[in-house]
Amino acid sequence: MKLLRIQWPVLGGLLFSCALAQAQLPAKVAQSLQAAGIPADAISVAMIPLHETPAGQPAATKKTTSRQSQVYDHLADVPRNPASTMKLVTTWAGLHLLGPAWQWQTDLLSTAKPNNGVLATDLYLQGKGDPKLTQERMWLLVRDLKAAGVEDIQGDLVLDESYFKRSNTIAEYDDDGDTERAFMVEPHALMSNFRTQKITIDSTGARVSITAEPPLNPVRVSNQLAIASEGQCSAWARRVQQRPGQNGSEYLVQYVGEMPAGCKVERYVPVLNPRTYTAALFWSIWYQNGGKGSGRSVDGITPANAIKLATSKSPDMVSNIRDINKYSNNLMARQLYLTLGAELGQSQPTTDDAAATVIRNGLREAGFSWPELVLENGSGLSRKEQISARHLAQLLASAWRSPYAAEYISSLPLVGIDGTMKKRLSTPALAGMAHIKTGSLRDVRASAGYVKDRRGNQWALVAIVNHPEAAKALPALDALMQGLIEN
Repeated sequence: MKLLRIQWPVLGGLLFSCALAQAQLPAKVAQSLQAAGIPADAISVAMIPLHETPAGQPAATKKTTSRQSQVYDHLADVPRNPASTMKLVTTWAGLHLLGPAWQWQTDLLSTAKPNNGVLATDLYLQGKGDPKLTQERMWLLVRDLKAAGVEDIQGDLVLDESYFKRSNTIAEYDDDGDTERAFMVEPHALMSNFRTQKITIDSTGARVSITAEPPLNPVRVSNQLAIASEGQCSAWARRVQQRPGQNGSEYLVQYVGEMPAGCKVERYVPVLNPRTYTAALFWSIWYQNGGKGSGRSVDGITPANAIKLATSKSPDMVSNIRDINKYSNNLMARQLYLTLGAELGQSQPTTDDAAATVIRNGLREAGFSWPELVLENGSGLSRKEQISARHLAQLLASAWRSPYAAEYISSLPLVGIDGTMKKRLSTPALAGMAHIKTGSLRDVRASAGYVKDRRGNQWALVAIVNHPEAAKALPALDALMQGLIEN
């Protein structure tokens, strides 16, 4: 096979001439990897110059799916686990297949109207996968229900979670055995408030106090914390144990250990299961607003003849993908992934299967053929998902030319300014010069997005490291981005 001779851009003052099949890494990148104990074959890099066009062809019509358009790479065709940079695929699909104005909707319905404030029949809470049905929005939904004339709910609250069809055999992702973290919450059609409570631990007084917000009737917090005689606030997490679990009819969260004096910290803790949490949140807010009712909750399906009493609509797709990409929100990405399957998928055993098919079909319609692509949940919180650096860079280049380019690009973190890149490349010369989505798993580090160099040229850049020492790869990834910015 004849190899096309190419050149890297000037990175760190060094210009390399290399073969397309495997370009030599820039010196600073190679040195950083070597210092971290990471071999060069553990990283894939792909760059696409967004400012260049074939002779006589305007930039707007340049194709990026061909091999010729991808001119700067290193092992770019090797399938890699992309970690959270897979969210770039899911949010691209959400933006381009559902549209920038798409909104999720959560409804309260009944088979009869209230009579003198009394709803004698059941009230149906129909969830459709809203990624961000927060406590505040639930309060507004309850307010609208009261505005519809309901003061007393004598029937049951019927929880309709039928929008997503999921297999009972789908295992939770387990990274090092700890599933009780907010970023590990599983998706659900009736998800609300990310299924978390904000726990505030305060040791500024004579005793340690703990508050939980929102208050949920099935959840009890057991405070067994003492004030330590010494210690720094920054080390509090190593001295406090959180022990959640079911205790009969209640969900008990115990806090055991010692808290350094003079500290006040917050953490978000997943509690209950999605349907129980949502029911508890609804009834808590309902009673806080003076409502009366049975307090009972059951599972069920909304009848076809049900009357809509109140509705909550989510922020639009653009707002949601911004939260997903800037802050790498796994739950929101997974809710979007399943929504693609529920809204656009054909009849398949699960919504997960339908979502993967919808995204593959969308990519195919956009001109992409990616045989190595593996989709599991669309968030990158997976040991199975994979994609090549070349294909992810091609997606970025395609999005750059799309009608929704501004919305997509602005959803990515600005280096040195916000999101997951806030503390990286933060010097005045580098901050704001790139929109970069990060990816991080136990053995994965990745950076993917758009870089503007000092000449004003724009690049799509993808770099993925898969290696047991990947956590040490950030200096190499930053050196790659910095070198391109300074090109």
